[in-house]
Amino acid sequence: MINLEVPKKAGALINQAYQAAAEVFRPISRKYDRAEHTYPSELDMFAALLDGLNSSGEGGAGAAGVRRSASEKEEKGNRNGANLNVVLGTIEMCWGDVGLLLSMPRQGLGNAAISSVATDEQLERFSGMWAAMAITEPSFGSDSAAVSTTARLDGDHYVLNGEKIFVTSGERADAVVVWATLDKSKGRAAIKSFVVEKGTPGFEVVRTEHKLGIRASDTAVLRFENCRVPKENLLGSPEIDTKKGFAGVMQTFDNTRPLVAAMAIGVARAALEETKRILTEAGIEIDYDRPANSQHAAAAEFLRLEADYESAYLLTLESAWMADNRKPNSLQASMAKAKAGRSVVEIALKCVELTGAYDEESLLEKWARDAKILDIFEGTQQIQQLIVARRILGKSSAELK
Repeated sequence: MINLEVPKKAGALINQAYQAAAEVFRPISRKYDRAEHTYPSELDMFAALLDGLNSSGEGGAGAAGVRRSASEKEEKGNRNGANLNVVLGTIEMCWGDVGLLLSMPRQGLGNAAISSVATDEQLERFSGMWAAMAITEPSFGSDSAAVSTTARLDGDHYVLNGEKIFVTSGERADAVVVWATLDKSKGRAAIKSFVVEKGTPGFEVVRTEHKLGIRASDTAVLRFENCRVPKENLLGSPEIDTKKGFAGVMQTFDNTRPLVAAMAIGVARAALEETKRILTEAGIEIDYDRPANSQHAAAAEFLRLEADYESAYLLTLESAWMADNRKPNSLQASMAKAKAGRSVVEIALKCVELTGAYDEESLLEKWARDAKILDIFEGTQQIQQLIVARRILGKSSAELK
């Protein structure tokens, strides 16, 4: 049975992540929002700590993925493990600054992909690498099955050709996990992910983008032109299994979508706490023992936003708990991501409205800008709702578009 109280053993991790967020992230948050494309060198001191927490199997506070071992699959009973710990740590760090978390070395979304689908040999070989994830292309956004970047086997290498956009940490990371198709005629089943290391001939960082939010994090456009990648860098099996279809590479999202939901939870909590402080200083009391309609209008609105936050928070914990307990969580991961992404945008904007914090003197202005990407990347609000509908109604992607 699921218990959505925070496990006692996660207390130390949460405290460490909170201290890092409060003492390092918050003080430099506005600095790197203004200095876009400047690497936050203050983050280097945390890299070793997070590496150690993640490699211990108990999860860290970063965005790295979680691997399920054979022994874990056989384990009996309720488990609060690495997925839940990473989610809890991510919430705390993003309470500090989501853009800075996305800038953490070796905590990229590509690391989650490697953790999810790599073989044991690949996992060891790519250990310590900072990996970005490259999926989106100029010709498509949310439809990951529309990948047109090609990978052609030539001797001991795959030759990649194509262009990727909106790649988080695409310039700074050591490598990029690139989605490409082995055979366009075979559809989704032919899409595989490849680890392409920086410096590989034919791999070019075209430019970095100027963005609305998460400005501490770099977002790049990448081009692959006859880029030769060792065939051992194809993650998982090279076989095209039309029965299994797209499940192999899509498994990555079951790990990363709860993480993005956790990022949204962290930003939403930060906005609510700051708003509560400002309202209290203005003499507006928020009373949890009285009906909302008998309180100040601002207090009633705050209570509504806080309830929305709580529901997103619980959905996020549920999706992580299910992964720890060997339960398929694709539906719950999409539900959490959809709810948290939508909620954080409304919460952040409403908090700006309630407080009038529309200038750079308040971090509420920044959080309102940071929030929107959390409703977009790793699958937009619309695609998450579509996935949820398919799962609930038992429809395939061809039946419900």
